[in-house]
Amino acid sequence: MNEKKASQTPANNLFGKENYIWIIGGLAVIGLGLILMAGGKSDDPNVFNPKEVYSFTRITLAPIIILLGLAMEVFAIFRKPKKG
Repeated sequence: MNEKKASQTPANNLFGKENYIWIIGGLAVIGLGLILMAGGKSDDPNVFNPKEVYSFTRITLAPIIILLGLAMEVFAIFRKPKKG
């Protein structure tokens, strides 16, 4: 009898297709931020180049992009899937 009830009730998915698209997009944006933050290695370990290490891209832009990606993830989780 339990098998019949389980097969008749439709599966309620926690997320819809659009939620998964937002999740993948958020992960891509976070990945882009991490790629922008990487680097700064000098060819000569005895030479320190502060322009490479402390560039605008690594210190300001990359963390903002990562935070935008995290905001997209929160939006994707809390967004209600459309019925239908």
